[in-house]
Amino acid sequence: MQSFVWVLIILGIILILILAFSFKLVTQTKKYVIERLGGYHATWGVGIHFLVPFIDRIDSVVTLKEQVKDFEPQAVITKDNVTMQIDTVLFFQITDPKLYAYGVDNPIAALENLSATTLRNIIGDLDLDETLTSRDLINTKMRSILDEATDPWGIKVNRVEVKNILPPKDIRESMEKQMRAERERRQTILIAEGEKRAEILRAEGEAEAIILRADAHKEKVIREAEAEAEAIEKLKRAEALGIKLIKESNADNAVLTIKAYEALAKVADGKATKIIVPTNITDLASTVLAASEIAKEKAPVKK
Repeated sequence: MQSFVWVLIILGIILILILAFSFKLVTQTKKYVIERLGGYHATWGVGIHFLVPFIDRIDSVVTLKEQVKDFEPQAVITKDNVTMQIDTVLFFQITDPKLYAYGVDNPIAALENLSATTLRNIIGDLDLDETLTSRDLINTKMRSILDEATDPWGIKVNRVEVKNILPPKDIRESMEKQMRAERERRQTILIAEGEKRAEILRAEGEAEAIILRADAHKEKVIREAEAEAEAIEKLKRAEALGIKLIKESNADNAVLTIKAYEALAKVADGKATKIIVPTNITDLASTVLAASEIAKEKAPVKK
């Protein structure tokens, strides 16, 4: 009797443990695919769920987060028969847990193989130069093809990125030489353009300097001519004023005689060795003064 009680106690404990473990808590980012008696029963979302012992079972636990898979580099052949290694990265998300659980066996491996075959098909239509410069085109085509092909598996391919492209060693060396030659050519062009620009600037500077010197000389000549003309004008005015004052003051013969001598001296201007003075110098005073004025007016102006 006592042993029977202990059996009941043990069975009760086992039953309690089974019931306790039958309650499942599903978190926000996961989905549970449940089978009942070997067939699909339900997909559990967030919350606490009860799993019927010995009847229900969890077939798979699916995460809803976006996943990243960096697949191994794939050997591909271009249109011009160049073999290279291309490494791709896939960003995908599970949108239908039921299709993901029952659509294909080992979905990640299937996605990797599909990615490799798709990449080979795309690169087979491109030559080497197009492959190296068309990453965006390769990414777009792969994403479109993979997204459509994985719909029956409950997978959404969000983005595909070509991580690395590795051409053969001899081609890499040839490309490095070509890039080095291109950089040297650009450097030579830049140096030549700089020297050309410097020569142009020097020529323009010399031309501007010549123009400025010519303008300065021209301005100097004009100002000297204006100053000389102004001086002559003032001298003429002073002489005219002197004659006017002599006439207005009714100067006698002696004063006129002195003025006549001064006029004769100016007429001679130091160039004549002799001056002949007429007997009637008083009568000729006015005539000499007039001659002096005429000689000054005809004399050339020094520049």
